Amino acid sequence: MKKKILALVTGGTFDKEYDMITGQLFFKDTHLPEIFKRGRSTLDITVRTLMMIDSLEMDDQDRDIIVKNCQRSSFEHIIITHGTDTMTQTAKVLADANIENKTIVLLGAMIPYKFGMSSDGFFNLGSALAFAQTMPSGVYIAMHGECFDWNDATKNRATGYFEHLKKMQDY
Repeated sequence: MKKKILALVTGGTFDKEYDMITGQLFFKDTHLPEIFKRGRSTLDITVRTLMMIDSLEMDDQDRDIIVKNCQRSSFEHIIITHGTDTMTQTAKVLADANIENKTIVLLGAMIPYKFGMSSDGFFNLGSALAFAQTMPSGVYIAMHGECFDWNDATKNRATGYFEHLKKMQDY
């Protein structure tokens, strides 16, 4: 039997589109249903849009909405599309909420999905779906094919990649 997966949408670069008149990025709708169809997904996925905002605009109330939706959900496998700038903050809030018996995976994109082949969104989404089904209960971040524990990830703004936090070692 297929695992049921809840996909929560919060916005972020993943779902942005480009206005060629103004040169601005904007939100219209989530691209998740289109991506699942394009990827020929046979998974049992429910998509729920919570908000469509840039993560730099996300505040404590928005994070509370995310936490409450995860807590109330009967789904054991949850993915959350999220902006990469504050993804680790939201992951910490989710971890601190002590949500039991659920695997929660946050993912994002450095380049909007609608930018086509240059976007990492499609790849990150596929990775997040796999990690949500295979990792034990907990909170994770899926970026660039890696699965990071919520407290072992940082966005390197110089390279545009997520990395494991550097652990201090005694020499």
